Amino acid sequence: MGIEHRDDSSAYKVSEDLAIVQSLDFFTPIVDDPFTFGQITAANAFSDIYAMGARPITALNIVGFPVDDMDNSVLRDILRGGLSKITESGAVLAGGHSIKDDELKYGLSVTGVVHPDKIISNGGAKPGDALVLTKPLGTGIVATALKRKLISPDELDTMVKSMVRLNKYAADVVAKYTVHAMTDVTGYGLVGHLLEMLDSSLMDARIFVDQLPVLPGTFKYAEQDIIPGGLKSNLKFYKPRIAVGSGVTKIQELLAVDPQTSGGLLISLPMENAEAFVNDLHENGDVEARIIGEISNSSAEPRISLQK
Repeated sequence: MGIEHRDDSSAYKVSEDLAIVQSLDFFTPIVDDPFTFGQITAANAFSDIYAMGARPITALNIVGFPVDDMDNSVLRDILRGGLSKITESGAVLAGGHSIKDDELKYGLSVTGVVHPDKIISNGGAKPGDALVLTKPLGTGIVATALKRKLISPDELDTMVKSMVRLNKYAADVVAKYTVHAMTDVTGYGLVGHLLEMLDSSLMDARIFVDQLPVLPGTFKYAEQDIIPGGLKSNLKFYKPRIAVGSGVTKIQELLAVDPQTSGGLLISLPMENAEAFVNDLHENGDVEARIIGEISNSSAEPRISLQK
């Protein structure tokens, strides 16, 4: 499995009972604290492995660091933050590479393992499936407010707790259920990553906007037009494939395309199991998990309907 259907990781079959999955992710700081930045970046990198139903085993650091302008203690704290999440995942740090760069960048290349028959792709969603999201939306908008020094300590704390939480715990619950398709929600927003699932599955979907879990402060800042550039790009690109229903507000439409950092897993599974699945997620610590929509019907040209 490679890039054909824009799956979250590549998968390579080594033997009849072993496949390796690999992914890479890195970015510039989203928060001011170096240790927290390291945690967020690592958690984000692991998500692509969990989204394939795999278990991470090794991680490699990737660093671009402005050595002439920034103290090395900042880099140490970033790497300590990343290592804390590598350890929490059960993987091991297997080295890495750094370069001198004008802009700080950090991330991980992660390798995981899974039985070939248990790989979960972003294709395979079926009509009538429930769509479950495991984390709240809004990190793009709230992080933009953080850059403008507008958010409260409580809003920052809630956003950080969501971003540093590994999707490992949601993946542990997924392993107990029959799941038809799965991906994680990151830079393309909920709509963009759901459309990847729909394109691979040849399905349409409905999102119930009132059911979306949302970070505190998200709507307030969106109403003040405090939105990231990536959101505007996502909206322009995906708008032709979005049908906005009666009563759906402009702010709710913006939320659906807000680019996420270390977002939740988006899971398509049989509707009859969805409520029990969400209850298990809550009991396992993913308290914001919600049924947010459904797969509606087969379609050669998949679209998303936003509905109340």
